[in-house]
Amino acid sequence: MSDKYSIDQNPHKGNKGITRAFRAAINSWNGLVFAVREESAFRQELTLTCILIPISFFLTVSPLEHIALFGSVIFVLIVELLNSSVEAAIDRISFEKHGLSQRAKDFGSAAVMLALLLCVFTWVCILLPLFLKFP
Repeated sequence: MSDKYSIDQNPHKGNKGITRAFRAAINSWNGLVFAVREESAFRQELTLTCILIPISFFLTVSPLEHIALFGSVIFVLIVELLNSSVEAAIDRISFEKHGLSQRAKDFGSAAVMLALLLCVFTWVCILLPLFLKFP
């Protein structure tokens, strides 16, 4: 018996080309649907996204600033999805209280908090000069 890993041993790696891309798109869609249905934090951040993104289109800022505004909000959603995946994996392993499990969940939560702070900082830095121009 060999200890070497071969991709042929993995039943999830059989799809290639357009089939792989199609299945990945379905999995991604399923992940988003599940996040909306089951994750209240994701729903809250998605609501914030649905408010902030349309507002950003009415602002007279440069294209690069639009990208920063848009990107900082989407980044929050990305980090929240990654945090939720860590939490799901930890819960799959065990619901038992364990220091390492709690640490992993706290790390994910801290990542979301930093993403939110980055979003707030980005929006404040871009919007503050606009509001200071008004008499």
